[in-house]
Amino acid sequence: MENLLKNLTDLGVNVGGKLVLALLIFIIGRMIINRIVAMFENGKMMDKMDPTVKSFMLNFIKIGLNIVLIISIIGVLGVPMASVVAVLASAGLAVGMALQGALSNLAGGIMLLIFRPFNVGDYIIAAGDEGVVREITLFYTVLTTTDNKRVTIPNGSLMNANVTNCSSEECRRVDLTFGCGKGQDIYKIQNVMLDVMKKHPLVLDAPGEPFARVSGGSNEAMEFTTRAWCKSEDYWTVYFDLSDQITAALGEAGVAGPAVKVING
Repeated sequence: MENLLKNLTDLGVNVGGKLVLALLIFIIGRMIINRIVAMFENGKMMDKMDPTVKSFMLNFIKIGLNIVLIISIIGVLGVPMASVVAVLASAGLAVGMALQGALSNLAGGIMLLIFRPFNVGDYIIAAGDEGVVREITLFYTVLTTTDNKRVTIPNGSLMNANVTNCSSEECRRVDLTFGCGKGQDIYKIQNVMLDVMKKHPLVLDAPGEPFARVSGGSNEAMEFTTRAWCKSEDYWTVYFDLSDQITAALGEAGVAGPAVKVING
């Protein structure tokens, strides 16, 4: 009986000591990981990196260090690494099947980093959502919409979707269509539209000059299409300014029934 109690006591001390040591390693390890991640995040090398690559690298470093910490704790607890490897190998297939979506997102994140269809700060339209790219992680891409909503899109979905990058080019074209009553002076209406576009300070002369022509109509109305180029960052300002100013100018010129209709935006 005494030997049994002695053995149990020794076992308790041994296991308890290992658990305490494992807990200390976990706490200290987490502190060290946070310090290392912060050091990389604030380091000069990271400052020179593209924001997209920087975000990806920080996530990768954090996950890698946590894996090393877990393996260290398992070793301290006295679990044979051969057994751990065997368990991981046998569970790998089941986990892989269960995490198909997560693995697809991880692969998508790696492909996004390699092919770079967009960067942090770009305005994109993809997977049924649109907004400014705020963050690209290993598994998800985060957008902020124009009305300040946060949208999280799985990277796997992004890699399988058509992505429209509205910020990739220096300039964008604003296309608007206006309806006017029939039987009016076509050239007068076109000149009014062109005059408004040419006077706008954000409208550019290149890669194309302002454009206004008849593009269609019906028995009751004529349809005019206007096109104006601007800097990508000025798109929405020019879009709404021209909508207001051309409509007002047509009314002042005595053109009947001016009404703006959006073609694309």
